[in-house]
Amino acid sequence: MALEKITLGTRGSELALTQTNMVTAELQTAFPHLHIERQIIQTSGDKRQDLRFSEFSDVAQVDKGIFIKELEIALESGQIDAAVHSLKDVPSDLAAGFTIAAVLPRAAIEDVLVSAQPYTVETLPQGARVGTSSVRRAAQLKFLRPDVQIVEIRGNVPTRVKKVLGENALDAVLLAAAGLLRLGLMQGDQISIEGQTLSALTLDPVTFLPAAGQGAIAIECRAGDEATIHAIRALNHAETESRITAEREFLKILGAGCQTPVGAHTWIKDGQLHMAVRVFNEADLSVPPVEREAQRPVHEAVQLAADLAAML
Repeated sequence: MALEKITLGTRGSELALTQTNMVTAELQTAFPHLHIERQIIQTSGDKRQDLRFSEFSDVAQVDKGIFIKELEIALESGQIDAAVHSLKDVPSDLAAGFTIAAVLPRAAIEDVLVSAQPYTVETLPQGARVGTSSVRRAAQLKFLRPDVQIVEIRGNVPTRVKKVLGENALDAVLLAAAGLLRLGLMQGDQISIEGQTLSALTLDPVTFLPAAGQGAIAIECRAGDEATIHAIRALNHAETESRITAEREFLKILGAGCQTPVGAHTWIKDGQLHMAVRVFNEADLSVPPVEREAQRPVHEAVQLAADLAAML
């Protein structure tokens, strides 16, 4: 029997709602008679924006998904049928009883350096204060510019962009290109916000490796809900799935979480799936990272991750 109704769960940020609208539109195109509802659910990460990620141990383990835990509880109880996530927020070791049913075509994977002045990584002022909530971005920036000061910032995308404006402004912030583009904030190398134009330098993913899964939207379902999985699976993008499978499997083998300083860059060329990784020493970020690269046929994504992990 064809599915008649589906309830999508989402966080309440502008980006999360934009991404859920994208999933809704894709589902409506694939299944014109399907009734789609949306339910906004606040997660631990949304409720406690006063906390640094390192301070979340009393609330929820960051690597267990402070941005998805409450959505999974809603899934388990049947309150929602599917949850829409930014894939990089989803732990590589998914909890039992859940499955990623589909990933949408991947958006830009790069990171962006946002600043009031047109800085590059090389031309940032000596001792520049740069904001980010990602240990991976912080580690890579310190690797390239040891003099830079990292300032942890929280909040939605527009809030973080505005950290380079006003009193006590940061010299720059680092954000994902995908979010800036999906919200319509970035055009080319510029961001327009509150009547001001900022510089937006897209960083080469070869030299500034993205997070595993960056730029991908994932739809999570209950593992046994075959009707919902079947419908959601119609949205799946095979090339994106191959790439993110390799990236996430690599993290899983390493036992790395969402806040472990690991960069992973995948691309497909001539039927081969390529992956480059950069792994930092979590205990001592001053230690130079380990970098490896390998390739395999596209359908061997899991084996490619294992190859790279073995090289380490």
